[in-house]
Amino acid sequence: MTGPVIDEQTKTACWEARADLVVLGTGVAGLTAAIRAQELGLRVLVVTKAAVEDGNTRWAQGGVAVVMEDQHDEGDSVARHVDDTLIAGAGLCDADAVAAILADGPRAVSWLRSVGARFDPGASGLLARTREGGHSAFRVIHAGGDATGAEVERTLVAEATGRRLPVLERHIAVDALRTPRGDVAGVTVLDPEGRPGVLRAPAVLLATGGMGQLYQATSNPEIATGDGVALGLRAGAVAADLEFVQFHPTVLYTPGARGRCPLVTEAVRGEGAVLVDGAGASVMQGVHPLGDLAPRDVVSGAITRRLASAPGGIDDHVFLDATGVPGFAKRFPTVFAACRAIGVDPARDPIPVTPAAHFACGGIVAGTDGRTGVAGLYAAGEVARTGLHGANRLASNSLLEGLVTGRAAAEAVAADLAAGLLADPKQASAPAWGRVRMAERDALQRAMSRYAAIGRDAEGLAVAGAVLDLSTSDGPLRTHADVENASLTLVAQALLAAAARRTESRGCHVRADHPGRDDVTWQRSQLIRLNPSGQPVLADPVCTEEVA
Repeated sequence: MTGPVIDEQTKTACWEARADLVVLGTGVAGLTAAIRAQELGLRVLVVTKAAVEDGNTRWAQGGVAVVMEDQHDEGDSVARHVDDTLIAGAGLCDADAVAAILADGPRAVSWLRSVGARFDPGASGLLARTREGGHSAFRVIHAGGDATGAEVERTLVAEATGRRLPVLERHIAVDALRTPRGDVAGVTVLDPEGRPGVLRAPAVLLATGGMGQLYQATSNPEIATGDGVALGLRAGAVAADLEFVQFHPTVLYTPGARGRCPLVTEAVRGEGAVLVDGAGASVMQGVHPLGDLAPRDVVSGAITRRLASAPGGIDDHVFLDATGVPGFAKRFPTVFAACRAIGVDPARDPIPVTPAAHFACGGIVAGTDGRTGVAGLYAAGEVARTGLHGANRLASNSLLEGLVTGRAAAEAVAADLAAGLLADPKQASAPAWGRVRMAERDALQRAMSRYAAIGRDAEGLAVAGAVLDLSTSDGPLRTHADVENASLTLVAQALLAAAARRTESRGCHVRADHPGRDDVTWQRSQLIRLNPSGQPVLADPVCTEEVA
């Protein structure tokens, strides 16, 4: 690393560092990739805009969906897990990607256990397993009852720390360094004080998580602002399936809640809890053959439709009746603590819940090996669109995806480096630190929550776009918040474009003005890229239209 070289006023790099691989993000995908890359002899530098243990992974409650040898229900198999995933994905999964990722799940989980992860034990020395929405068998292993993500993150952070993996905390990636032929060979970043720096590397892995902060209420932490998708688009990569944002049916309801809301894991319903409305009537009865364990898009949609009639005078939440679940406090300690914090005793009281933004099914188009369409740029985890999730993610497939694709991405980088396929970072130049478009965050979140959440229509999507236009101004990227706001603005524009164009209802994308599923026209993904002026455009073979 070199010392300051250029003054702040020009907003040119003040410091520089080099590596073989820069990993952006310290969740399950990022840390798994970084650890594997170091094992393969690569010089790795990890960047996170918060503390190393922060991010979405630690908040995951339900578990890891996996069919392990001698650890599964009678008759269950990887093939059945694949079938359940394809059904949940509503016709838009990549079948080959689904099969590859799920088949590699047992090995990935075995590795995680070998480096210290402790999953909850069940009977006869086997791991405890639960069932979640959309699953046809009990195949979700968990840790700490409902603290699986925290255990996965603890394990990976401990392993990375033990290996002395270098991590730049509280640094935010801004843009990719690109060579004259368009290859990615590093990133520009802002340090905690907002000073710009350059990280040069022939390979950059996006593992930045999701974009839940597009909405007012979400299960995601404050740092989930779509930075990786925005950076990937600006680097020339293509995104897909951005219109499919999964809303978790059950986050803990508190009046006027904003930002991250405590999750009430789907496993609570897997243990027998049922959803009821303000009048005490079942929400899911007659809606789906799986009832309360229907896929998440089905349950979230059913709740939203029920609330429209304000049963019992309540129009903003329903209730999860878990009073019949034995040993609730021990089985779900995280949920229990969150409930007690608002004065609810799950053993006696129904839990007030409401849907909230939870998971981005789409992202930067990448293979199961993390490779994108831009040399030197890789993506893994929630930021990537591998084809595993399609139009709706099957519960607890995300931690598994991060483990599998994170490792595969590291191996792809090592192979590409060895084959001489990646650019010399010395040839790359940083983009100018100019002014960018940024919407006012509160206005953006209000518009997206009102018009682009569950239940969309052409008029509302147009209104959301107009609100973005009116609240957007040009400004320099001086702070972390500026970078986040620019990312949210770009991702929101791309999402609105895709949602407006998809004139059907499928998976997480529900159009009130087009309630039917149209497999003739729309059983395909929509691709999004940036045009030369930096605006999102639809780039799929059927239509290519610029978005205002």
